[in-house]
Amino acid sequence: MKQVTAAIVKPLPDHLFIRHDGSAEMRWEAMAGLGYHTPIDRFFVRNHTSTPLIDAHTWRLRLHGPGVRCPAVYDYAGLRAMPTRTIDAAIECTGNGRRFYETQQHDPTPGTPWGLGAIGVARWRGVPLAYLLRQAGIRPEAVDVVARGLDAPFEDHGHVRRPLPVAKALDDVLVAYEMNGRPLPPDHGFPARLVVPGWAGIASIKWLGDLDVTTSEAATPWNTVFYRDITVQPVKSAFELAWDSTLVAGRSYVLRGRSWSGRGHIVNVEVSFDGGVTWHQPEQRGRHLVGAWARWHVNWVPRRPGPHVLMARATDETGATQPLVTPRHPLGYDFDAVVRHPVQVVEW
Repeated sequence: MKQVTAAIVKPLPDHLFIRHDGSAEMRWEAMAGLGYHTPIDRFFVRNHTSTPLIDAHTWRLRLHGPGVRCPAVYDYAGLRAMPTRTIDAAIECTGNGRRFYETQQHDPTPGTPWGLGAIGVARWRGVPLAYLLRQAGIRPEAVDVVARGLDAPFEDHGHVRRPLPVAKALDDVLVAYEMNGRPLPPDHGFPARLVVPGWAGIASIKWLGDLDVTTSEAATPWNTVFYRDITVQPVKSAFELAWDSTLVAGRSYVLRGRSWSGRGHIVNVEVSFDGGVTWHQPEQRGRHLVGAWARWHVNWVPRRPGPHVLMARATDETGATQPLVTPRHPLGYDFDAVVRHPVQVVEW
C-alpha cells in the first residue's frame, strides 16, 4: 500500500480566516453558496501548541491498558487496510461564539474570542474505534478510553489527552485518516485523529498516538482543569454573510445560513430581519445530510436604509431551541444564544 507523508504546512489565506494567536477562524462569507462540506482550505484550525509534521512511515498508534485483553500497535498501512467507515460530521471548538459573551451580553470571559467560525463539517473516512477496541478484546469492566495526541506538551500539563466514555467510543467514534477524500492535512491531525460526532472538538484528538483503555474513571487536565463537564455541543446558527455587511435598499437578497446541534438533527429554523420583532421560515436544503448541519436560505428585500439586525434561531430534534441569552460560562464555553448579526442598508 502506498505510504503518505505529511506535507509542509502552508500559511492560511487571510481572506478565508480570522486569526487568533496561532489558531484560525473560518470567515462565514467564505462559505457562501458552497456545498455541504467545508473545504479543507476553509476549515478552522485550533491547536494547543503547534502543528507537528509526522512521518507516516514511522508513526504508530498504541492501544493498551487494563481495559483490553490484547494490547496492539498499528502502523499507518495497517490502519488503512482495516474495515472502513465514512461519516459526515462537524468538528466545533466549545469556545465557538465566545466573543458574544462580551459584545452581545456585556459579560466578557477569558479565552480566544471566537465568533461563529470555529466549526467545520467534513466527510471523514477511517476505522471505527469500536472495531479497534473489539479487536483488542475490550473487557466488560472498561470505563474510559484516554486518547493522547503527538503534538508538543502544553505548558506543564503534558501532551493533550482526553478521556472518552466507553459507551461513546463504541458508538460512532472514528479513527480518521482522510478528510474530504484526501489524507488528513497536518493542521487537521495527520496521520490519524479521532472524530467524535456531536461532542466538543477537544474530544476529537488530533495526531493520535495512544489509546489507553482504563477500568476506572480517568482524569486529565483536559477534563478537569480545562473543558470540565463539556461533552455535547448545543444548538447554533450562522449566516453565510460578512459581519456588518452593506446591502442596498430595494434590492432582493437571498440570505443563506446553516444551523447545527450536537444533540441531533435540526428540525426547525426561524430568521428575523428586524432584531427579533418578527420571524420567518427559511427553506431548508439537503435534508438527508442534516445530521451534521442544516443549510437554509430566505429571501429578503430591505426597504429602508440604516442599521438592521439579522437573527437566526434553530430547534433540534430533542426540542432544544437557541435562547436569546446564554448563562455565563466562566471560561466562555457553550455560547448558544441567537446571535445578533448587524448589516447596513444604504440607498441605491
